[in-house]
Amino acid sequence: MSRRFALLSFTAVALVAGCAPKPKTVAVVAPPVVAAPVAAPAMPKGASPTMVIPVALPDGTYPTPNRNLTPAAKVWHLRAALNVAALACRGPQEGAIIASYNALLSAQKPVLAKAEATYASEWKSGGRDWQDRYDDAMTRLYNFFSQSPARDDFCAAASTVLAQSAGVTADAMPAFAAQQLPTLERPFTDFYRAFDAWRGRATPAPVYAQQPRPALASRQYASNMTVQTITQARLQPISQPVPPPQPRLKLDPSVFQ
Repeated sequence: MSRRFALLSFTAVALVAGCAPKPKTVAVVAPPVVAAPVAAPAMPKGASPTMVIPVALPDGTYPTPNRNLTPAAKVWHLRAALNVAALACRGPQEGAIIASYNALLSAQKPVLAKAEATYASEWKSGGRDWQDRYDDAMTRLYNFFSQSPARDDFCAAASTVLAQSAGVTADAMPAFAAQQLPTLERPFTDFYRAFDAWRGRATPAPVYAQQPRPALASRQYASNMTVQTITQARLQPISQPVPPPQPRLKLDPSVFQ
């Protein structure tokens, strides 16, 4: 009797358990992922909100006075850039830049003289007013390399280029100029790109072709820069810096007239 009652009780419990409601499965929705805010690009050092820079070209580069140059022009533009560095770069690297520039003038004097003469003849072939056009081009060139917002990076680049020039032979100088002129120009175009990014007009960074290192042996620029009158530069060495108040530099005094 008790065994039968126990069996009936077990069966009843089983039936009750089978009729009990099953717990519902609740789907847990993960909270949305909030993207971290991206900081807006800062205005580059030395820039001003109203300054005018060249408009980027479709390939991401910027128009400068160093585009579409002949071999002689590249040598002469390289010399002009390093001339500006010797005149304008200050600080701990000043003395080394001046000394290296003077050494370059001495070691490459025939190459530089030939480049100057060839470059002038290229301008002469353009007509009677070549001297005025040449002087205007040199003014734009010196003003381009004199833009102060990119001065620190330009001086660092010039120091590196001058150090590398010590072992360059006369025959390798044209190739060296073609390779290193973009290095001296890049601080300024990088500044343009940073300024465009700050004002919301970012441009893709151009891809610079890697050129083999030689054997060791337009017209637009920032409008807030002062335009200077520049006559034909002469190959004269720069004196070493002297104690304060200011070094006396003897090369190209006409650049700052």
